[in-house]
Amino acid sequence: MNDELEGTEQPFVSHLIELRDRLIRSVVAIGVCFGALALWPGPAGLFELLAHPMIATLPSGGAMIATSVISPFMVPLKVTLMAAFLLALPIVLYQVWAFVAPGLYMHEKKLVLPLVISSTILFLLGVAFCYFFVFGQVFRFIQSFAPKTITAAPDVEAYLSFVMSMFIAFGAAFEVPVVVVLLARMGLVTIDKLKAFRGYFIVIAFIIAAVITPPDVVSQLALAIPMCLLYECGIWAAVVFIRHTQAPAEESTPPAG
Repeated sequence: MNDELEGTEQPFVSHLIELRDRLIRSVVAIGVCFGALALWPGPAGLFELLAHPMIATLPSGGAMIATSVISPFMVPLKVTLMAAFLLALPIVLYQVWAFVAPGLYMHEKKLVLPLVISSTILFLLGVAFCYFFVFGQVFRFIQSFAPKTITAAPDVEAYLSFVMSMFIAFGAAFEVPVVVVLLARMGLVTIDKLKAFRGYFIVIAFIIAAVITPPDVVSQLALAIPMCLLYECGIWAAVVFIRHTQAPAEESTPPAG
């Protein structure tokens, strides 16, 4: 009994040690990116970059306000940490991949690595699309409805919360192809069923856009239309992935970790 316990304890402990090491590497990568961004362009510069879409739509001389005493310090710091995480995301995902890869079949490795890379790229594309296109359109649309008696002076904490929620919403929405590929590759749905589900997905996409975006037509269309297009891309990608990641008949056990 002791031998059995010793035989199973050692691999478990070694896996915990490896997990700890990879978590430390991920944290170090984020810390290095944070330090680099803190030096240039600096927390203030990053916040000004993040706030540019809003400031550009405010009346001449308009500015954002801080209703909390520590907001001028904490908000730029949070923005820098968010940017550092996005900058270090490839390294973080590589550590995740390196930890799980030894326990996967060869055909699973062929599937997981492209999905990790594509999901990272799609998330960053969603964030970029939101920043460079959606924010400007939404803020201009909102300001066009503001009465002249109202002076727009957004709070920095509320603005950061809004930006984060929109980034997450668009980043997650751009993951539609990855979800479609996984569902098809796991055999939960067939390609024919995915094609037949197009009409329902369009309705779902517009419902999701109406729920998680501000109550304006611009942002809802800006989220729903890309989701529908990405769904079509996901169907095409699923066909390719299924063709190139079939499990060989001779693979019966995962490689030893």
